[in-house]
Amino acid sequence: MNRHRVGVQRAVGNAPILVDVSCDALEARVANRLPLGLAFGMIAALSVVSNAKAQEAEPRSYSNAPIGLNFLISGYVYSQGKIAFDPDAAIADATFHSNGGVLAYVRSFDLAGYSAKFDVIVPTSSFAAHGLVNGEPREREMSGLGDPRFRVSVNLFGAPALSAKEFASYRQDLIVGLSLQVSAPLGQYDNTKLLNLGGNRWSFRPELGISKAWGPWTVEFAPSVTFFSDNTDFFGGNTFSQAPIYAVQGHVIYTFQSGIWMALDGLYFAGGRTALNGVKSDNEQAITRAGLTAALPIDRQNSLKLSASTGITTRTGSELTAVGIAWQYRWGDGY
Repeated sequence: MNRHRVGVQRAVGNAPILVDVSCDALEARVANRLPLGLAFGMIAALSVVSNAKAQEAEPRSYSNAPIGLNFLISGYVYSQGKIAFDPDAAIADATFHSNGGVLAYVRSFDLAGYSAKFDVIVPTSSFAAHGLVNGEPREREMSGLGDPRFRVSVNLFGAPALSAKEFASYRQDLIVGLSLQVSAPLGQYDNTKLLNLGGNRWSFRPELGISKAWGPWTVEFAPSVTFFSDNTDFFGGNTFSQAPIYAVQGHVIYTFQSGIWMALDGLYFAGGRTALNGVKSDNEQAITRAGLTAALPIDRQNSLKLSASTGITTRTGSELTAVGIAWQYRWGDGY
């Protein structure tokens, strides 16, 4: 296959771009004369690919935990999908696959009597896109670090800060919590490339979490909104902006006496309309996803988590399926 590149701006929120260029020098020149209509069509096409992991549903995010615990998490996610373009874009049969890794650290602590957690997440990815541009095969591959994410969550009701000894007698009823996740522009970024693993912008995602338990069953509901700063150095000095993305995720969880739990996950997100140099596009998103998650305790300190998800409906026409596995090790007070 001709390895001249299909560029994918994978890190622009949930709205990347896919275009063809024949060499790096041409790629820089194209940035200054890319027709707006074509650019907006490209932006819409990859709406699901970008930051797919960041938008995945995460069950038990607001479950209570003893204070003073540390969690080290290492995970792998494989995703693949198809990318649908406007016929005028002259790009067809576009597909992609991604091998993603993640390393995370979580610390539980006491915040004025409330249970709270602090997370640091560092993603990596190896990404490849393939397609036909004007009937000619093109391919683009890259790997590196994505933008790290930092998250603080606090349970304001139903989950007091407890030591490991006190936590032994705790039983969940209704939990209400809040969180704020911040993504920092520290990942791989080159303004002469359309494909970047870093977005060269900040994002902020406040979220409300509600979790209600009935015996072994737990139902969770978590609405959120993600705000983005502008990327003022996008592909040759352009300014890329994006409207907020509104999301809601839900989970139905069953916990077995052995400690194994399984969850049916659902996620809907909408919005994210983009603009290039102040000119707005018509690429607002509306995407529904569903998945399954299972956690398997190995011993008191180690556990495995398996996950799978797929798209159900999407306004953009792009499709994404992902499967993942993660290992968790915990230590700290009482462990």
